[in-house]
Amino acid sequence: MLTDFWILMVERGWALALLRGSAVTIAIGLLGMFLGFVVATPLAVLRWQKVALVSQLVDIYSIIVRGVPGLLVIYLLFFGSVDMVKTVATTFGYQDSVDSAYPYIVGVSAIAAISCAYSIEVIRGALQAVPFGLIEAAKSLALPTRITFSRITFPLALRLALGGINNVWQMTIKDTSLISVVGLQELMRTAAIGAGITRSPLLFYCIAAALFFCMTAVSQTLFSRAERALNRGFGER
Repeated sequence: MLTDFWILMVERGWALALLRGSAVTIAIGLLGMFLGFVVATPLAVLRWQKVALVSQLVDIYSIIVRGVPGLLVIYLLFFGSVDMVKTVATTFGYQDSVDSAYPYIVGVSAIAAISCAYSIEVIRGALQAVPFGLIEAAKSLALPTRITFSRITFPLALRLALGGINNVWQMTIKDTSLISVVGLQELMRTAAIGAGITRSPLLFYCIAAALFFCMTAVSQTLFSRAERALNRGFGER
């Protein structure tokens, strides 16, 4: 049995293929999470400050994306745009480039849209949790609003939001398994291909599960260390 496993994983190259799929999963997850967080931060601030109309629009976006399955978000982004993009690409002679790159673009965009919706709520809740007395103290010192936000409110909110951001990341890294439907060869797509070719689905899906567990376990360790570092000086939580 061990000999067969060695031949299948090493000599036939499936171990390398699964590792390559894991790298794609991590890359899509990191890029999508980063873009989602960058977009979510100003949107969360606008919602926290209850800016007229804009706050309501942000709330609607967050509710809609969080209220539908992630797979449906991917389908809507892909099938809602692929024909138009291919038409434009064919017109300018970039059909081959679109066929190879567009699944990555849709994958990152979908993951970013989903993580953004959840990150908005995490950041908004963290901003609201910052003690109001600290903001009042800053006002009593005549600190400008911009300085108060950048030096007091946002750093404290980031500390409070880290646990929620961890949850969003754990969800994001697992949601990357959904983007295989657009033809992107991440970990689950690679495992499915290997399972079909070798007729060993249990083996390949168990390996995929183990690799996902390793990703989330390492992520949890890193976030725990970051939380301990940010909570230093604030006492035990």
